[in-house]
Amino acid sequence: MMKSENYEQLKLENQICFPLYACARQVVNSYTPLLKPLGLTYTQYIVLMVLWESDCVTVGEIGRRLYLDNGTLTPLLKKLEKQGLIERRRCSEDERVVKISLTQEGWEMREAAKDIPAQMGSCSALDEQDAKTLYMLLYKLLGDFEGKV
Repeated sequence: MMKSENYEQLKLENQICFPLYACARQVVNSYTPLLKPLGLTYTQYIVLMVLWESDCVTVGEIGRRLYLDNGTLTPLLKKLEKQGLIERRRCSEDERVVKISLTQEGWEMREAAKDIPAQMGSCSALDEQDAKTLYMLLYKLLGDFEGKV
């Protein structure tokens, strides 16, 4: 058996990716009991958040905002449409472009979900400054990866 000191770069404790991965899983898992009564998954919830900010956006714009590809978005959007929360329409100028807009039920879901961010905020021991710093660092890291993968 080879000694591990020759492979420090492969130790889990030396990886920034692992605590990011583990935290992301914990955060998403923490949303589950809050979203389940609304019939939403975390990914559906963040799609709705994009639409609550600016209704009637293209699938491509949603994908860019959420770092998701069309293969992930298409079945998710079909489910949201089946739930009556969104409508999908092809753009009249370019039929390759699909625009997504909220239905009345989709807008009503915003009211049902309005307290979720505060409930999630109480799950973390980070103070406001640490939370802002983490937010900025994570977006900096995301920006570093854009166009490189």
